[in-house]
Amino acid sequence: MLWTLLKVVLFLSFIAALTFGAGVLLETGGGIRIAVAGWELTLGPLQSVIIALALIVFLWVVFKIVSLLVAILRFLTGDETAISRYFDRNRERKGYQALTDGFLALASGEGRVAMARAQRAERYLAKPELTNLLMAQSAEASGDTKRASDAYKRLLADDKTRFVGVRGLMKQKLAEGDTDTALKLAEKAFAMKPRHAETQDILLRLQAEHADWKGARQTLGAKLKAGELPRDVYRRRDAVLALQEAKTVIDDTASIEAREAAIEANRLSPDLIPAAAMAARGLVAKGDRKGATRVLKKAWAVHPHPDLAAAFAEIEPTETPVERIKRFRALTDVQRDHEQTRLLLAELHVSAEDFPAARRDLGDIVTTHPTQRSLAIMAAIARGEGEDDSVVRGWLTRALTAPRGPQWCCDKCQAIHASWHPICDNCGGFDTLSWREPPETTGPSATGTELLPLIVGQPAPAPAEPATQVPEAPAAEDAEVIATQPRPD
Repeated sequence: MLWTLLKVVLFLSFIAALTFGAGVLLETGGGIRIAVAGWELTLGPLQSVIIALALIVFLWVVFKIVSLLVAILRFLTGDETAISRYFDRNRERKGYQALTDGFLALASGEGRVAMARAQRAERYLAKPELTNLLMAQSAEASGDTKRASDAYKRLLADDKTRFVGVRGLMKQKLAEGDTDTALKLAEKAFAMKPRHAETQDILLRLQAEHADWKGARQTLGAKLKAGELPRDVYRRRDAVLALQEAKTVIDDTASIEAREAAIEANRLSPDLIPAAAMAARGLVAKGDRKGATRVLKKAWAVHPHPDLAAAFAEIEPTETPVERIKRFRALTDVQRDHEQTRLLLAELHVSAEDFPAARRDLGDIVTTHPTQRSLAIMAAIARGEGEDDSVVRGWLTRALTAPRGPQWCCDKCQAIHASWHPICDNCGGFDTLSWREPPETTGPSATGTELLPLIVGQPAPAPAEPATQVPEAPAAEDAEVIATQPRPD
């Protein structure tokens, strides 16, 4: 309200000032006389002022027209002018609008629309780092891999976008299954950005797939420096890679290096079962049996495992079953109540034909946690003690439908492996295998094997005898093989 009133007052004041000035000029005497070639023109003061103002306006218009003509001429010759800048701004506005629409279409999953917007933006904008990126991603989204590949290759020409181009080509090669080329591209990407987490993971996986364990250990070290891995995880995975590096050089010409690498792997992660077993075998080959015993004993204390028992048996391969029981006390005394220890003792006593001791060691495992291994051992004990064939067959048929017990299972995809590997054969996960029981499926089997115990015989109930401390024994041959041997007289 006040501002409106102020504008009215100012307008009236301006009109009053003009009126007053015009009145003064009209009352003023004299004027301007112009004589040209016999013509004479007399102007009063007010007329003179009006003509002067009109002349100024005319000259300003003429100047602007001349400037426009000069600008048009320069525009036609290619110079930068206000006209060219106007058209450039217009093109830039259209280009950024097309670019915005393209990214929105890409985010909405409309790959072909995004690609069309990218082509439009490429015509209007001189921003290849943006338009090529949009073109590559929209072409990928629409399934046009060739156009996407061409766009990524164009990104290689600029230092600012070279990493994006290499990464895009690397992912394309991975999708095509060309892991050799993908590995080379991953190495280039890693050289450009060593701290890039995704590149580190892809390079590490590809190096592991190509058995480049030395390079994989260097990549793992880079992940540690970048803060992408906790130190304890790094130590274990480095041990995994050291173990695989050792396995690749096991031959007659490089056995010492292999053993040293295996021992290094065990030092990095003593609970890594394959590393401990391999380190022990390397020490045995060097004649250091005490060192091998110490390595296996330490690993057994962390995680009892049949592979450790097998390696421990190889320390003295010619000993008798009774001698082996005594020597194995170094292991079995460490975790006496562990299920693997009890199964090992039962197998050792079966091998020594001490079946009552084997039954005591086995205890109630066949009822509390029946597995194929424990039931097969029980079948061997039954045969050794002279049980009826129907009882032995009953134990064996129960083993057919029993869980297999702990195995090397992938924590990622739950795939089961017969032996430990650093990479899951099913999902490609690195260091995902752990020794545990896989999830068991429930329900009747397709062949009806759960009815076999009813057909061929039932196992006899095991007498409840207290478990007693018995001498240890070597890892016996497979219990199912023992169960099929003739009974002793």
